[in-house]
Amino acid sequence: MGLSRTDEQGEQSMMWVFAILVGLVLGVVATVAAGRVGFLPPVETRLGATPPDAPLEPRDLRDVRFSLAVRGYRMDEVDALLDRLAAEWEQRDARRTEAP
Repeated sequence: MGLSRTDEQGEQSMMWVFAILVGLVLGVVATVAAGRVGFLPPVETRLGATPPDAPLEPRDLRDVRFSLAVRGYRMDEVDALLDRLAAEWEQRDARRTEAP
Protein backbone atom coordinates (compact mmCIF):
# COMPACT_ATOMS: atom_id res chain seq x y z
CA MET A 1 0.00 0.00 0.00
CA GLY A 2 2.41 2.60 -1.16
CA LEU A 3 1.59 6.13 -2.05
CA SER A 4 0.82 6.99 -5.61
CA ARG A 5 3.15 9.28 -7.49
CA THR A 6 0.65 12.15 -7.21
CA ASP A 7 0.45 11.73 -3.42
CA GLU A 8 4.26 11.75 -3.13
CA GLN A 9 4.47 14.95 -5.18
CA GLY A 10 1.77 16.52 -3.01
CA GLU A 11 3.66 15.63 0.16
CA GLN A 12 6.91 17.02 -1.28
CA SER A 13 5.16 20.24 -2.26
CA MET A 14 3.73 20.62 1.24
CA MET A 15 7.16 19.97 2.74
CA TRP A 16 8.68 22.77 0.60
CA VAL A 17 5.86 25.17 1.50
CA PHE A 18 6.37 24.40 5.18
CA ALA A 19 10.17 24.87 4.88
CA ILE A 20 9.71 28.24 3.16
CA LEU A 21 7.24 29.39 5.82
CA VAL A 22 9.64 28.39 8.61
CA GLY A 23 12.43 30.31 6.86
CA LEU A 24 10.26 33.40 6.55
CA VAL A 25 9.25 33.27 10.21
CA LEU A 26 12.89 32.90 11.29
CA GLY A 27 13.84 35.87 9.08
CA VAL A 28 11.13 38.05 10.61
CA VAL A 29 12.18 37.06 14.13
CA ALA A 30 15.83 37.84 13.35
CA THR A 31 14.91 41.22 11.88
CA VAL A 32 12.82 42.17 14.91
CA ALA A 33 15.57 40.99 17.29
CA ALA A 34 18.13 43.11 15.43
CA GLY A 35 15.94 46.18 15.96
CA ARG A 36 15.57 46.98 12.29
CA VAL A 37 11.78 47.05 12.26
CA GLY A 38 11.28 49.96 14.62
CA PHE A 39 9.54 48.23 17.52
CA LEU A 40 12.16 49.51 19.98
CA PRO A 41 11.65 53.04 21.29
CA PRO A 42 14.06 55.64 19.91
CA VAL A 43 17.00 56.50 22.14
CA GLU A 44 17.97 60.14 22.58
CA THR A 45 21.66 60.65 21.95
CA ARG A 46 23.37 63.76 23.31
CA LEU A 47 26.86 62.64 22.37
CA GLY A 48 27.49 60.45 19.41
CA ALA A 49 30.55 58.48 18.53
CA THR A 50 32.47 61.75 18.28
CA PRO A 51 32.23 64.16 21.21
CA PRO A 52 31.54 67.85 20.58
CA ASP A 53 34.43 70.24 19.94
CA ALA A 54 33.84 71.98 23.29
CA PRO A 55 35.55 70.55 26.39
CA LEU A 56 33.62 67.73 28.02
CA GLU A 57 32.06 68.28 31.42
CA PRO A 58 31.00 65.71 34.05
CA ARG A 59 27.40 66.53 33.07
CA ASP A 60 28.18 65.28 29.55
CA LEU A 61 29.21 61.89 30.94
CA ARG A 62 26.00 61.62 32.95
CA ASP A 63 23.79 62.61 30.01
CA VAL A 64 25.37 60.49 27.27
CA ARG A 65 23.16 57.76 25.80
CA PHE A 66 24.42 55.03 23.52
CA SER A 67 22.28 53.48 20.82
CA LEU A 68 21.08 49.94 21.43
CA ALA A 69 22.56 46.98 19.61
CA VAL A 70 21.93 43.27 19.72
CA ARG A 71 25.52 42.40 20.64
CA GLY A 72 26.51 45.59 22.41
CA TYR A 73 27.77 46.41 25.86
CA ARG A 74 25.67 45.85 28.98
CA MET A 75 23.96 49.17 29.62
CA ASP A 76 24.17 48.91 33.42
CA GLU A 77 27.95 48.46 33.27
CA VAL A 78 28.39 51.43 30.91
CA ASP A 79 26.13 53.59 33.13
CA ALA A 80 28.06 52.61 36.27
CA LEU A 81 31.39 53.48 34.68
CA LEU A 82 30.13 56.82 33.36
CA ASP A 83 28.69 57.69 36.81
CA ARG A 84 32.01 56.83 38.47
CA LEU A 85 34.00 58.87 35.95
CA ALA A 86 31.70 61.86 36.37
CA ALA A 87 31.92 61.68 40.19
CA GLU A 88 35.72 61.44 40.14
CA TRP A 89 35.90 64.31 37.67
CA GLU A 90 33.68 66.47 39.90
CA GLN A 91 35.85 65.67 42.94
CA ARG A 92 39.00 66.56 41.03
CA ASP A 93 37.51 69.86 39.88
CA ALA A 94 36.38 70.64 43.45
CA ARG A 95 39.90 70.00 44.79
CA ARG A 96 41.37 72.29 42.12
CA THR A 97 39.07 75.16 43.06
CA GLU A 98 39.83 74.71 46.79
CA ALA A 99 43.60 74.68 46.31
CA PRO A 100 45.36 78.06 46.84
